[in-house]
Amino acid sequence: MLLTISTTHSPATDLGYLLVKHPDRVQSFETTGGTAHVFYPRADVERCTVALLLEIDPVELARPAKGHHGSALGRYVNDRPYVASSLLSVALGKVFRSALNGTSRDRAELADTAIPLEIEVPAVPCRGGGAIVERLFTPLGWTVTTTTVPLDPEFPDWGDSPCTQLRLTGTLRLADALNHLYVLLPVLDDAKHYWVDQDEVDKLLRAGDGWLGGHPDRELIARRYLAGRRSLTQSALERLRAVDEQAEDVDAPADAVERAEAAERRTPLVRLRTAAVLAALAESGAARVLDLGCGPGALLLALDAEPRYTQIVGADVSAAALSIAERRLKFDRKSDRQRARTTLIQTALTYHDDRLCGFDAAVLMEVIEHVDEARLPALERAVFGHAAPGAVLVTTPNVEYNARYQTLDGHRHHDHRFEWTRAEFAAWSARVAETFGYTVDLRPVGDLDPELGSPTQLAFFRRAA
Repeated sequence: MLLTISTTHSPATDLGYLLVKHPDRVQSFETTGGTAHVFYPRADVERCTVALLLEIDPVELARPAKGHHGSALGRYVNDRPYVASSLLSVALGKVFRSALNGTSRDRAELADTAIPLEIEVPAVPCRGGGAIVERLFTPLGWTVTTTTVPLDPEFPDWGDSPCTQLRLTGTLRLADALNHLYVLLPVLDDAKHYWVDQDEVDKLLRAGDGWLGGHPDRELIARRYLAGRRSLTQSALERLRAVDEQAEDVDAPADAVERAEAAERRTPLVRLRTAAVLAALAESGAARVLDLGCGPGALLLALDAEPRYTQIVGADVSAAALSIAERRLKFDRKSDRQRARTTLIQTALTYHDDRLCGFDAAVLMEVIEHVDEARLPALERAVFGHAAPGAVLVTTPNVEYNARYQTLDGHRHHDHRFEWTRAEFAAWSARVAETFGYTVDLRPVGDLDPELGSPTQLAFFRRAA
């Protein structure tokens, strides 16, 4: 099976730096069922083409664990050596791993840049024909050309094969292009050569980061990629929805945010917010930290990666969100000591819970706006009065900044009960600090507009001595 990727980016030979494969050498890699060879049919400053040739060993393929294809006879007589299937997807992941991750030691800026690309695959098995190819690739920015492959050109009466010759053209980051192929080639084939388990959900979400969540056929993609396993498909879709809700740089509609940030490349707001919280936690000197309203664990992942924190507790009222957080934290792969360091508990933040007492710091990141204003006093008493951590970090949207999102009508998220102006947040913070014996420092998070302020506002409470 052959796959080629070409570019006319100038100089085109930069493709070799992005793929970490030298154009002057043929390189070979052992992979599932055979050997993958990488070479360059053309490499000059005007055009560069890399070819990935996957040579399948039919004896290896016939082993029960290597591409069992239906019946016993199907192990020996099948199309797997000649079509783009999950075998090719696995080879892509092994041979072009750093390019898939979007990293390049020698061309870091280019790795983040969209370049003109042409991708050709001569035989792609498509359950659903050329129409399904259009459905899957066109929303991602590709121009799609498909040609039905006859069973045998010498015998037209035999009809067409179930395979399509695929050509994609577009201007995209190379990492995005490779991840599209990595996920969608097995989806088109609607078959995998290996057992699909929970790890496949992680692979899907990792490769689909930044594009799968907004794809109009994400349910179809998830179902086919996960071999039709209902529980895994549901898990993937729940995690995608949870990320949508947690990553509230989707606070406003995606197209509005894109327009607001199109003038210059900026770090996504969700990352700026997390960085601001981590910086304040470091400033507080906290070692034992609560993530209150942790949701599916976006902040917990960052906390868990920091050795400075000796005890981390994520708390949320949603059992489903905690289940997702547990999988993202890979509790099943941690030692007893590691699991003791980071724990999850189900609780309502408006109730007094002794398990939340005695911590150095607590974080309410994009949480309070999801609570009815009438219930906020109960949350204040539970967090600042009963749990009484040494420091409390609260972030919430600045409603004034919403004017930057031109198509936004209403709150940034459908579940927000309110969104405050800077003055309203400052007044609430001052009252809470005075009531419960804290000092408070207000800080902007994100791009600072001279009139509207920042998109997110942060209050850093510290218990008065």
